Amino acid sequence: MVGTFYAVRLPESSAAEVQSLAKNYAFEPMSIAEPAGFKEQEVRQVNKAYKHIEAWISSVGAGIAMNDLDGDGLPNDLCVVDPRIDQAFVTPAPTRKHAYAPFALNPAPLGTSKTMAPMGCVPGDYNEDGRMDLLVYYWGRTPVIFQNQGQKGKPLTAHSFRPTELLPGKSGATYTGPLWNSNAAAVADFDGDGHDDIFIGNYFPDSPVLDPTKDGDVTMNASLSHATNGGGGHFFRWTKNGYEKVDDAIPQGLNHGWTLGASAADLDGDHLPEMFLAHDFGTSALLYNESKPGRIKFAQVKAVHSGSVPKSKELGRSSFKGMGVDFGDLNHDGMYDMFVSNITTSFGIQESNFAFFDQAKSKADLRNSFKKGEAPFKDKSSGLGLAWSGWGWDVKMGDFDNNGDLEITQANGFVKGKTNRWPQLQELATANDALTPNPQWWPNVRHGDDLAGNQRMRFFAKDPATGKYVNLSEALGIGEPVPTRGLSTADVDGDGRLDLAVARQWGDPIFYHNISPHTGSYLGLKLTHPDGAPVVGAEVCVQLPDGTKRIDRIDGGGGHSGKRSTDIHIGLGRDIKGPLPTQITWRDRNGDVHEQELTLKPGWHSLELGDRAKEK
Repeated sequence: MVGTFYAVRLPESSAAEVQSLAKNYAFEPMSIAEPAGFKEQEVRQVNKAYKHIEAWISSVGAGIAMNDLDGDGLPNDLCVVDPRIDQAFVTPAPTRKHAYAPFALNPAPLGTSKTMAPMGCVPGDYNEDGRMDLLVYYWGRTPVIFQNQGQKGKPLTAHSFRPTELLPGKSGATYTGPLWNSNAAAVADFDGDGHDDIFIGNYFPDSPVLDPTKDGDVTMNASLSHATNGGGGHFFRWTKNGYEKVDDAIPQGLNHGWTLGASAADLDGDHLPEMFLAHDFGTSALLYNESKPGRIKFAQVKAVHSGSVPKSKELGRSSFKGMGVDFGDLNHDGMYDMFVSNITTSFGIQESNFAFFDQAKSKADLRNSFKKGEAPFKDKSSGLGLAWSGWGWDVKMGDFDNNGDLEITQANGFVKGKTNRWPQLQELATANDALTPNPQWWPNVRHGDDLAGNQRMRFFAKDPATGKYVNLSEALGIGEPVPTRGLSTADVDGDGRLDLAVARQWGDPIFYHNISPHTGSYLGLKLTHPDGAPVVGAEVCVQLPDGTKRIDRIDGGGGHSGKRSTDIHIGLGRDIKGPLPTQITWRDRNGDVHEQELTLKPGWHSLELGDRAKEK
């Protein structure tokens, strides 16, 4: 028995390895100010059919985003969703000494109800006026865009944002529209017309999930490994008259998954972003973009089936619980890889995270594979020490010490309490799929019960000696045993070091100010259209003297419930001092693609991208 234990136990890094890597990083924990006057709760009111699993139903909704909302040139404004007060609110980064008071985003005079709750917030310039607006998505109603009406140089207030419907419907003080239950959003120019489109991913199907006066008319997932009875996804295409809802953009078999995350990036170099859907209960998928201007269309691509690779490890065939996703170039080949969060709890539900590496020879080679329906990606998480972490959620990659290698931050943990419910959940995991849609058959997960409640967020750093990743979160003092959900990265003070903001489920959100003393050089870029909006999807490729490449893109907002800033940040290493050849690729407002090579010195640059790139 002892021999078996040592043979199957999860690998752990030695204390010496952890300390050796940890010395390169340092974070100062800082509290995030919240608006006063709201009554706090410890669990949500839910449909009577869900009462015995109220803690499960209340396990999501903490979100966080960082961006420049007041036009001061720094992404030092936060949009936070806190389930304890069921409010989305704007607050200054705690590094700011003189700022504004935090305030909630009130959808009124649009329709509201007592059975709605915000789940996430996505900054973006949705009306293209040069000011960053806020898209808030909910359970219990359709999303709302809070248009930024603030004046540059003046403090933000609740009156700085005007609520408008993403999906127009009936007017009135009481909300009577579709009961969407949204848990994910991604913003990108999906159809290549030069304007940003919106994807909203729903978890539960349209139903009164948070209505305690109702008993029924709700469902759970029809399978724990292949559920297709969820809320699915909705695309909204930008038009000059507002956003237009698009149907049939996703293959029919995937359009009713239980969506927890979504992220977009141009993987094959055709200047149209692919998208990964992180679907709970086993229908996660990579979607190849076949769109044309004015028409959004995706096709699923899958790994070629191999007898040497378990089906659960193949892209597009896994039955795991997709919880979050991010793109980044982990091996410096100039092509994006993917990290996907799953449930990886020992003696609980032991799946695996995915570190899908691109196996194509070039972007053109990858494009040819996509056209054949194939996705040449291989999961290397096990060998890299990334496979197991806990009950994973949001994930964000970024170079926090500017050494040229991306670190991987991952939210973890589920429901914190005192009564262990793992045995009952394991019974459910082996149950017949005919039983799982009915909430009556689910084991109790009430307020006070515990499932992975003491798990800690992860901060994976690459060990240059072995090439494997080591979790440093506890060594860095950022790994408290509290369930976390959303992650956001931004350089809020312009010092070249990425900071990290974390949303906790039923806990205080927290800001980690990067004060690492031994960082390398970096290239930071703020890329805007002539109208002042960020050029979402613009890609930057830097050639280093050793011949390797570093790439980054302007992410319009993707993942689970955390959204990074719309800036480019590339770590260059500790030996880089002089200018480097830098290629920038972007679409202008007419949808035309441009490429330009510049020679840029390390540091921050602001460029306006029209027909040409010019420094502001």
